[in-house]
Amino acid sequence: MAVSFLDLETFGSAPVKTEPFSYVVIPRFIRPEALQLINADYPEISRSGSFPLGRLNCGPAFRQFIDELESAEFRVAFEEKFNIDLAGRPTTVTVRGWCAARDGKIHTDSANKIITVLIYLNAAWEAPGGRLRLLRSANDLDDLIAEIPPIEGTMLAFKRAENSWHGHKPFAGARRVIQFNWVTSEKDQRIAMFRHHASAAIKRIVAAVLRAYPAPIRQSRAKH
Repeated sequence: MAVSFLDLETFGSAPVKTEPFSYVVIPRFIRPEALQLINADYPEISRSGSFPLGRLNCGPAFRQFIDELESAEFRVAFEEKFNIDLAGRPTTVTVRGWCAARDGKIHTDSANKIITVLIYLNAAWEAPGGRLRLLRSANDLDDLIAEIPPIEGTMLAFKRAENSWHGHKPFAGARRVIQFNWVTSEKDQRIAMFRHHASAAIKRIVAAVLRAYPAPIRQSRAKH
């Protein structure tokens, strides 16, 4: 398919930084004329967590955006950029709309992920928290290599490694981000999607319970 929303030309010419792990940041990866269309068709998400695309309702522009991420042109661009063969590798897509204060803990991503791609769709970002940091270690958010404000159109991609540490300082509120991954096998793809589906289901149950009980009752029970 023709790729029109994504600036693969700029991506192709951008250098990959390789220390301490391989990554690339493209500030305007989504073309400016596409941003409004994609954001207008962004799925409605009212709680924190990563949600599989199949659980969400989105408009046609957002669907086209995802189709471009899953295209052969996109895959080939990443193969050339990271000097890796991704042919036949399954992909996963999850979507976030909100961030909880507990999110952002330092991690490397699971070993079944080959490449992680994060694309942000927030119009502006003034908060000190919620800015993804690439890190040198597993225990210090201030030992950073780079900090990426999650503003619309920005893309971060990295090759998963044992030291691909990343995280962000606490933030609670609206925070739009799409995570796209190539994973090692179809089994890993199914496991990842099952985990996200299960997490989404649990969050819906918890939200329903909280709506069912008035706040004074919840507070009274919390004391016991």
